[in-house]
Amino acid sequence: MNHHRLKCYCILLDVAKKLPTLVQSLPRGEAYLIDQLKRALSSAILNLSEGNGRIYYKERRRFFNISTASIAECMSCLDILLSYNLISDSLYSEICSDLKMSYAMIRKLSLVLGSRF
Repeated sequence: MNHHRLKCYCILLDVAKKLPTLVQSLPRGEAYLIDQLKRALSSAILNLSEGNGRIYYKERRRFFNISTASIAECMSCLDILLSYNLISDSLYSEICSDLKMSYAMIRKLSLVLGSRF
C-alpha cells in the first residue's frame, strides 16, 4: 500500500505509539478525553490512508481535509489535557510538534491536488 510511504502517515503512527504512556499517567475520570483523542487520531490516520488510496483528486482532497480536521481535534484534546495539568509540557510539546508537522504535510498534499483542477 502506498500510504506506508507517506512520512505524515508514519509520524501519526508514532504519535499513536505514545498514547499508552499518556493514558497510564492520567487519573481516573479523564477517560472521556483519552477516548476522544484516540478516536480523533484514528480518524486522522484512517482518512489519510483512505484518501491516499483514492484515484480521483476530488475524493483524495476530501479525505485529506477530514484527516487534517481530525488532527486539529487531537490538538484541542491535548490543549485541554495541558490546561487541566494532566500532561507534562515536554510530552505536550513533543506530540504537538509531530501533529503540526503531519498536518502541514497533509495540507501540502491537499493543495497540490487542488492545483490539478
